[in-house]
Amino acid sequence: MRHSRIPAELEWLVRRRAENVCEYCRLPQEFQEAVFHIDHVRPVVRGGKTTAANLALACVSCSLRKAARVAARDPETGLVVHLFHPRRDAWCEHFEWVENWRVAGKSGKGRATVSALGMNFPRNVAIRADLAGRGLFPPPPGRLQGD
Repeated sequence: MRHSRIPAELEWLVRRRAENVCEYCRLPQEFQEAVFHIDHVRPVVRGGKTTAANLALACVSCSLRKAARVAARDPETGLVVHLFHPRRDAWCEHFEWVENWRVAGKSGKGRATVSALGMNFPRNVAIRADLAGRGLFPPPPGRLQGD
């Protein structure tokens, strides 16, 4: 299913570049029922453009929770910080895997993104744990841009 505002060739580029893995929480599309969204990292309503540099692949959960946000409050410091930007930020600098395949923020940006996007929603944690138990998760280091 293709988003009507994004040209098919650009959507294909985004999906291929992300290797069909959510660029926020790292869930693989292959094991999900819902088709992942092409996310405008900087939303159109905030001046974001429909270009490869501003698009990321996002699972439905991350996409819907992110919505038009570009910033959120870091739960540790209380400061409002920019959310993780898959085109500019390295995932491994802002996030890490902790007990039972939960995502933990290593920086203010990481913590704010984990919180704002609900990256540890119980169902998503259960999916990651199940896939890890079958040797299918996480994506190998370096597989995705920013690892």
